Amino acid sequence: MQPATIPAAIALPTPAERPAKIRRVTTADAIFDRLYGDILSLRMPPGMALQEKRIAEDFGVSRTPVREALLRLSEGGLVDIYPQSGTVVARVPVSSIPEAVVVRKALEGTTVCRAAEIAAAIDVSRLDAIIARQKALAVLGDTSGFHEEDEAFHEAIAQVAGYPGIWTILKTVKVQIDRARRLTLPVLGRMDNVVREHTVIRDAIAAHDIGAAQAAMAHHLSAVIPDVAELRSRYPDYFC
Repeated sequence: MQPATIPAAIALPTPAERPAKIRRVTTADAIFDRLYGDILSLRMPPGMALQEKRIAEDFGVSRTPVREALLRLSEGGLVDIYPQSGTVVARVPVSSIPEAVVVRKALEGTTVCRAAEIAAAIDVSRLDAIIARQKALAVLGDTSGFHEEDEAFHEAIAQVAGYPGIWTILKTVKVQIDRARRLTLPVLGRMDNVVREHTVIRDAIAAHDIGAAQAAMAHHLSAVIPDVAELRSRYPDYFC
């Protein structure tokens, strides 16, 4: 007896053809996302007071989802909640950065090595496009856009490697690094340095040189540690 076949008219879609899952966004999620972005971009700098009432009015909601969002931010080390006193944007804990760098080196070392092993020409072209946008944004002095492309570069490497989940993990691990790095980008020449470092990583991937790719990524990720030491002296109120 022949196995039943699915008629072409109702053939099931392949995984690539299936639509991406839609994330259900609650009011608390929306508030969290907005505050998270503002804190990471330093639009809300360390030490800034956050008023539940004001945030609730801005979103046109009750204080309940605001409190939920603030509690999530507190769990992530981005805000400090003082009972009977208030809530403020947390300062950047310097002591947590070296460990976060170690984790990034380990995980991104894995993704860049795999990318160097299997990257195709189209993957390298994708990295080229990101680097080209970074160069243009550096000329314009657009630090916000530059940071977004920096994120895109590292995420692209994880995707080329076939490990997109690693990038999802890293976004949580590196949150304090990102806040510190936002302060480094306006420094004269820093964006140009990042472009050069990304180019070295790209070249190693294109050449399928696994050792060079890993070394270039480690060097790139280590740059934030001496930067933070200098930043702490320049912005003492932003760090703890």
